[in-house]
Amino acid sequence: MSEVATLPSESRAAKEVQARDQVDRDILIAMKKPGPLYWVAVCACFGFFVLGMAMFGNMVDKGFGLTGVSHPYNWSIYIVDFVFWVGIAHSGTLISAILLLFRAKFRNRFNRQAEAMTCISVLCAGMYPILHLGRPWFNFFLFPYPTERQLWINFRSPLTWDVFAVSTYLIVSMIFFYVGMIPDLAIARQYATGLRKKIYGILSLGWRGTDREWKHYEKVCLFLAALAAPLVVSVHSVVSWDFAMSLLPGWHATIFAPYFVAGAIFSGCGMVLTLVIPMRKIFRLEKYITIDHFDKLCKLIMFTSMIVGYAYLMEVALANYGTNPFEKALFDHRMGGHYRIAFWMMVFCNCIAPLTLWVKKLRHSIPWLFVLSILINIGMWLERYVIVVTSLSNDFDPYNWGYYVPTIYDFGLTIMNFGFFFGMFLLFCRFLPMMAIMEVKEEVK
Repeated sequence: MSEVATLPSESRAAKEVQARDQVDRDILIAMKKPGPLYWVAVCACFGFFVLGMAMFGNMVDKGFGLTGVSHPYNWSIYIVDFVFWVGIAHSGTLISAILLLFRAKFRNRFNRQAEAMTCISVLCAGMYPILHLGRPWFNFFLFPYPTERQLWINFRSPLTWDVFAVSTYLIVSMIFFYVGMIPDLAIARQYATGLRKKIYGILSLGWRGTDREWKHYEKVCLFLAALAAPLVVSVHSVVSWDFAMSLLPGWHATIFAPYFVAGAIFSGCGMVLTLVIPMRKIFRLEKYITIDHFDKLCKLIMFTSMIVGYAYLMEVALANYGTNPFEKALFDHRMGGHYRIAFWMMVFCNCIAPLTLWVKKLRHSIPWLFVLSILINIGMWLERYVIVVTSLSNDFDPYNWGYYVPTIYDFGLTIMNFGFFFGMFLLFCRFLPMMAIMEVKEEVK
């Protein structure tokens, strides 16, 4: 009787082992030999990157005048793109670190993609301060290094602040990304052969999954999460101070730090939807990334969208109720001047379109979520464009006023980084586990 009584429990345990092995195979399927369409997509993405680099080389050879950058537009699309990509990067820290500290279980469906997105986005952002120098071969002046000539960088320069912010965020994000992937690299090692097996073996640091290893691993993850979480606030606050420390109307505002942080989280969550929805369909991960997981992420988007909308409203209210006539004139120009189309498109994409997520049926509609994620990305790029360009176009002196006209080089160098971003994400899906396998397996019964 005792032997018969143990059979159901043994059968249940065997089914659990079989289900967990199936999780390994389902998630690692993307790392198998891809079809020709995959390599066409990778070549197309890096083709845009190579084309953009060729345009950059021509710009360096013939001068910065090929772009639309001129007085009074000393900052233009390159700084717009820089702030946009830094904002995209912040969702990785939010989903992986902050949600880990709050024990939000739905994070394990999005954290790996968000962490990869963070590292790639920071690399994209790091290019633009160098591009914006005009003479990129002098980029070493941005770093504090001792020289025999006693030359030191200007710590009052916003470009220097950006170097410190981006480099710090990149180092912490890559460490957090790698440490969280160690158990999954050990699983990939079991299924790999040849050279890839050796590489995964080295990267997994001899992981065996013992109780002692898991105990130290969980402590390290919590420590890194607690370290990385403040970076969401500090790094993007530094980026906002690039603007707020000036006296220019539209920039000199104390609301910029929380305004930029909320916008960064909002835009990053939108990009997560843009990446995860096609990946879920292509690799048939519907049973692991469910509608309920998207529903929870949509609620986070709704929350940050309301904060962004409140910031827009407060900017206008403070300008109209304040005593600064230049500030009021600037916001009147934003809403009714040359850039009114960009401003109202920004309001629609970031404030009005996300209101549809209050409808449960639309929160559960995958096609609408994908369309909305594209609108969010467009709206957040326009937000940075409106902040940078409109303030520079109407400063204190009407003699300095102008109208910014971007050239093909501005758009080319913008598309360049989008090609680099999507190309690197495709390579990530090919060579590294694209979901947190061990965290998903914990929920398999």
